[in-house]
Amino acid sequence: MAVYERTYRSYSGPQTPERTRFLVLPRYALSEALGSKLFVLFLGICWVWCLVLSVLIYLPHNLGFLEKFQVDPAMISRFYGDYGAGFFFNWFMRPYGLAASFIVAFVIGPAMISADLRNNALPLYLSRPFSRIEYLTGKATVLVVLISVVTWVPGLLLFLLQASLGGWSWLSANWRIGPAIFVSFAIWTAVLSLLSLSLSAYVRWKPAARAALLFVFLVAAALGALINFNLGTSWGSLINIGDMVYVVWARLFGVDAEVGVPLWAAWGALLALCAFCIVLLDRKVRAYEVVR
Repeated sequence: MAVYERTYRSYSGPQTPERTRFLVLPRYALSEALGSKLFVLFLGICWVWCLVLSVLIYLPHNLGFLEKFQVDPAMISRFYGDYGAGFFFNWFMRPYGLAASFIVAFVIGPAMISADLRNNALPLYLSRPFSRIEYLTGKATVLVVLISVVTWVPGLLLFLLQASLGGWSWLSANWRIGPAIFVSFAIWTAVLSLLSLSLSAYVRWKPAARAALLFVFLVAAALGALINFNLGTSWGSLINIGDMVYVVWARLFGVDAEVGVPLWAAWGALLALCAFCIVLLDRKVRAYEVVR
């Protein structure tokens, strides 16, 4: 049959439901991210630390193992405490959770929108049955999934392990740890996702966007410390994103925060940052671009 004799026929196959149509974006983005062997290796290293913590949780409940290697259980208890909120906050949330989630956002976040804007692909996306909210939701889903893999998912597994070994008495006294892990990382993931996406939209070169993300955290921390030192106050920490997250986390876990900023101020600073990032994304992510 000649080419000119072929008639146009519309697609008659199955269609993706409208509510889950935005998941097409993270599906391909996740496959691209997991195609990097170095990034997959990093995810594995993150779970190694979680495995170490699980061993530390298991050891006090295995007296036979401790006696075999002549380890005093009281020494472990003095070092790690009663495996309550302080253990999870100091050994899982702060040194590991902050660093692991930031590295994921640092590697993946700057590439989410910058490539589409640099290649003028955004009008093609939004000419399909995608709204701007669905486009941004699909991009943010990639960060949410990857950060969850190394943060609250292993955190809740460690909590369940300790609950199963500690029994009902430990669980009744420390039940708030599980919800605190999930809510804390949900807040941190929202801040990281919105900030990295907004930088990706405005800084189209991926290495520069990564440098800008690192610059925001370092400069904000340095400037906040400078204000506190020169003025003899603690309100300069309001521009330090890490300190504000620390204050909110400490309240959720019921531990003392050393920043000196009230909880309402920390929440206000984080909400203001998220609102500012949403405004930036709303102004930049559009189906057209004005070239001057």
